[in-house]
Amino acid sequence: MIILASLMALAAPQADSVQAQKPTEITLEQALQIALSENISVQVADKEIERAQYAKKGSYASLFPKIDASASIQRTIKKQVMYMGGGDDDDENGGGMSGMMSGVLAPVMDYINQLAKATNTTLVPYTAPASTSSNDNGGGIEVGRLNSFSAGVSASMPIINFQLWESLKLSGQDVELAVEKARSSRLEMVTQVKQAYYQVLFAKEAARVYKEVYENALANKEKIQLRHEAQKASDLELARALTTLANAIPNMYDSENAVTLALWQLKAVMGVDLDLQVDTKGELHDYAEEMTILYGENELSLENNSAMRQLELQAAQLASAVKTNKYANLPTLSLGFAYQYSAMANDYDFSNYRWTPYSYVGLSLNIPIFAGGQRHHAIKTAQIQAEELDIQKLETERRLRISIRQNLNTMETAMRSFDAADAALEASRKSYDITLASYEIGGSTLTDLNDAQLALTQAQLTAGQSIFNYLTAKASLEGALGNDFLEESNE
Repeated sequence: MIILASLMALAAPQADSVQAQKPTEITLEQALQIALSENISVQVADKEIERAQYAKKGSYASLFPKIDASASIQRTIKKQVMYMGGGDDDDENGGGMSGMMSGVLAPVMDYINQLAKATNTTLVPYTAPASTSSNDNGGGIEVGRLNSFSAGVSASMPIINFQLWESLKLSGQDVELAVEKARSSRLEMVTQVKQAYYQVLFAKEAARVYKEVYENALANKEKIQLRHEAQKASDLELARALTTLANAIPNMYDSENAVTLALWQLKAVMGVDLDLQVDTKGELHDYAEEMTILYGENELSLENNSAMRQLELQAAQLASAVKTNKYANLPTLSLGFAYQYSAMANDYDFSNYRWTPYSYVGLSLNIPIFAGGQRHHAIKTAQIQAEELDIQKLETERRLRISIRQNLNTMETAMRSFDAADAALEASRKSYDITLASYEIGGSTLTDLNDAQLALTQAQLTAGQSIFNYLTAKASLEGALGNDFLEESNE
């Protein structure tokens, strides 16, 4: 962010000289640092890590008590009815509630009758008042009140739950997988930035070569035109010089356009604005010294390859998923607690309500017995997924081995091509200088000079192409091997 801010400050349009502004040159390391902070895919991957970490914390919350508060109010539309006896027959036969109460109160009634006789007291029979509700309900009694209120808190937490404990391991593996996916995004981004940076250098090298060809053709045309005006050069020679110059112009324009397109591509993979005035620093030949680097067998391990790491983490996840499904067959034990107040009334005078508490604490044991084979099928599904992943892992490793061999072969071929092109470049440049000197004194023709220029151009482009092929293959190889740019920078 600091590097990008400084670049933005330098690239900000000035009040007087916008067109005269010079682009800020950045090194490959600076381009990578900017991309690591501005690239969209890297930012998304970092957000995915943050999401997985929060999900992990959420899963660990299942180990803590779950506390809830609740409140309810109910309005009774029709009250429940309770019947005290079993009917008329039961009353006559002493059955039901009436028979039971008669048996209990018989000794009491005998004592009262004896006491009345001894005191000459006349007992007046008791007549119960008419009950509308009893008549409406066939002799039953309505119970309860119209309004009921309740409020309280409840808490629960698992004590023994093997399935939950294994799922926590899955949450941790999700975080590890998200971190590895973010690392994969960084590695891919680093490879893209390196290749785009090298593409700009190669395009600038080609533009320099074609501009040199144009300048040589222009200088030769001016010399021949002066000689033609002095009648020392033929019309054919002048026409050839003009043709050579005309042929050099499109190549020069195309190469300049290639530089612009390559810079846009570099800015795109860096994640910065396309109008930001930045340019690459140095030349392509500055990286020629790296072409002596070779890799040994011990350096070609796929241990750090991001794709293989992701497959290994996914395999660990599937193994945990199998255990989780197996643990679903085991009993679980949980602790529960509740404390509640309730009240009932026929009005809404809360000040006169009689609130009664109710509370409990207890253990709950759940023993799975039968679920229609659901748990068994879930285990089989996870096991088959693990087998599929093993096959996919073998195929991925095979493709990576092929990619590594291709990159190594490209690098070796590029080294050989560069050695040959470097020797040809030295010889062709010397040949061009000799031919030019000979042409100026009339010892060589314009055709000889054009042939020497063509040989020099081909040698220059071949040397640049060899360096570019080596660097791009090396960047691809480093990405496949999982060489992290951040670790290399720290070293």
